[in-house]
Amino acid sequence: MIARTFFFVLFVATSYAFATPQKTAFNVKETTLRMTGGSMATPPPPELKPPPALYEGAVAAGAAKAAAPFSKIFKLGIVAGCHIAFGAYLAISIGGNCPGLAQSNPGLQKIVLGAFGLPFGLIMTLVSGAELFTGNTALVTAAWAEGKTSRKDLIKNWTASYIGNFVGSLLLAYLAFKSGTLGDAPGAVKIATAKCSAPWDVTFVRGILCNWLVCMAVYMASGCSSMIGKMTAVWFPISAFVALGLDHSIANMFIIPLGMLRGAEITVGQMFAKNLIPVTLGNIVGGALCVMAPYGSAFGNWFKKEE
Repeated sequence: MIARTFFFVLFVATSYAFATPQKTAFNVKETTLRMTGGSMATPPPPELKPPPALYEGAVAAGAAKAAAPFSKIFKLGIVAGCHIAFGAYLAISIGGNCPGLAQSNPGLQKIVLGAFGLPFGLIMTLVSGAELFTGNTALVTAAWAEGKTSRKDLIKNWTASYIGNFVGSLLLAYLAFKSGTLGDAPGAVKIATAKCSAPWDVTFVRGILCNWLVCMAVYMASGCSSMIGKMTAVWFPISAFVALGLDHSIANMFIIPLGMLRGAEITVGQMFAKNLIPVTLGNIVGGALCVMAPYGSAFGNWFKKEE
């Protein structure tokens, strides 16, 4: 009995000693004033911008991207190409190496393929400020439609980011091939061959649907102030487009050359004619029209006649 009483008293005393006192409104205000030298601190930014502010932020981001010099966009485009390629590399290494699962439960295999890979590639791109062509089809187009940049700068941004993305993707394709980490798995060859086998119109539509989701991810992430918010905004749309079997031009710049290096019977001409050209055109439609046009007409000045 004495021992139990002793430990009870000890427990209460310890809890009291380490308890954190509750701050009153006066305490919080006093602390804020003291830390800011007598003035109230600036409130933190909202976790997610409201829709009108989200659109305005996208236009401002697009204008800044368009104003950058060609060389800077190209360099950051190489970085973005590498980031997206890393995501595709991981997706092929994991989801692309589940032949048994693909036969027994194809839906689950598609979820695995989408969940592990490309989302982290886009997160690296957005957080680091790299230049991704597919995202620029939305952001820079919005800036041009609002009169914040010129058509010349729009074309400059698209061209520099596209070429840079291609260089980065090819670099990672070669490094992934030389690394030997894929072993004898047929995933890369199978995926590359399938991407160059669909009819032109089918591939074009897949490009539209893909960049619709990609640019929604970019658009939503641009309005989030926290890392976890950006990750959430990116993960769902990006994992969805991969699981749905849609086509992303920049990811394909890595996937198809990697498959070719590993023995896929695809020529350079077939890579462009059967995949990259229709997918790229579809990506432009998806980003510029399917994503930005509705928000531009609702919150901006798209399709509005000057009075």
